[in-house]
Amino acid sequence: RTLHLRMERHSANAAAVVELLQDHPAVSRVLYPGLPSHPGHEIAAAQQRGFGGIVSLELAGGAPAARTLMESVTLFCPAESLGGVESLINHPATMTHASMPPDVQAAAGITPGLIRLSVGIEDPADLVADLRAGLAKLA
Repeated sequence: RTLHLRMERHSANAAAVVELLQDHPAVSRVLYPGLPSHPGHEIAAAQQRGFGGIVSLELAGGAPAARTLMESVTLFCPAESLGGVESLINHPATMTHASMPPDVQAAAGITPGLIRLSVGIEDPADLVADLRAGLAKLA
């Protein structure tokens, strides 16, 4: 009964997170269907009322940066599951896709610096502050 409310919040919070990530010097790429640069943006815009809460980002510092960010955030909990009401962070190369050889990961777009976020419904200012503090440790 609350799905529509939760999805609105997931989308709004993800948009706030994406705003931070887009211009951050530690982030080399942001993948989010709400961005016009995303390959699926036009389809998502036509088929959806929002763009959801899943955000992927590529850290310029590769695996060491990913490890640092994973260890530095406090509101984003490390988890392989995505899509709960709480904010989660995932490093696919060492978590969900760890059993794949590096060349197969690379072919699938799983790079050592790839991070996936499932942005929850917490206060957006808190989520942005948590990521900003974690990313500051990469400078």
